[in-house]
Amino acid sequence: MSFVFTPPATVSVPVVGTPERFPVHRIYCVGRNYEEHAKEMGFTGREPPFFFLKPADAIVAVEAGQTGTIPYPSLTKNLHHEIELVVAIGTGGKNIKAADAHKHIYGYAVGLDMTRRDLQNEMKKQGRPWCIGKAFEHSAPIGPITPVAQAGDVNNAEIYVQVDGKDRQRSNVSRLIWNIAETIEHLSTAWELQPGDLIYTGTPEGVAAVVSGDTLVGGVAGLGTLSIKVA
Repeated sequence: MSFVFTPPATVSVPVVGTPERFPVHRIYCVGRNYEEHAKEMGFTGREPPFFFLKPADAIVAVEAGQTGTIPYPSLTKNLHHEIELVVAIGTGGKNIKAADAHKHIYGYAVGLDMTRRDLQNEMKKQGRPWCIGKAFEHSAPIGPITPVAQAGDVNNAEIYVQVDGKDRQRSNVSRLIWNIAETIEHLSTAWELQPGDLIYTGTPEGVAAVVSGDTLVGGVAGLGTLSIKVA
């Protein structure tokens, strides 16, 4: 088979404890999935879950112990951090029941959903899609994936992010409105999940702006940390 140009390399994420890498298929993100974050965004209650996507090449994969770099993106003056637990799908499926969701999970990672908040908010006001606020280059930094057997009790893990050493977000995964299994159940009714899919499960309260020169260090208990510097 020949192509009109050389295809890009497969986007992948390092895996803890092995030289093998996790190839990325799609990136699904859950919106407003912590109650206090929903409130700070002007919403309340356990609304049905909703999802948006980022392109696979939005990934910035950071090796353990290293600090990745992302450029401050164009068009925005209000770049926000959103720390998230990421679920890596190892076995695909459609209409997966919550009780069976664990069978489809390969592992977990720490991720950041970087958001051009001013652009997102403007699109919301106009009733237009807000891909421009979410699905841009370098908008999905992620640390190494920890396989399930090594990850510990992820459902009750502390989650946090600090900016230049000061807390910005700190919560617990147990406060998800829709937990990991429920999220997979809902998501798999709309899309057939595939090996290589990543699910960014939502962010807790405390989202705020970062500027060039800031260093973000986020973590989920049992999964290590993710360090990113804004260039």
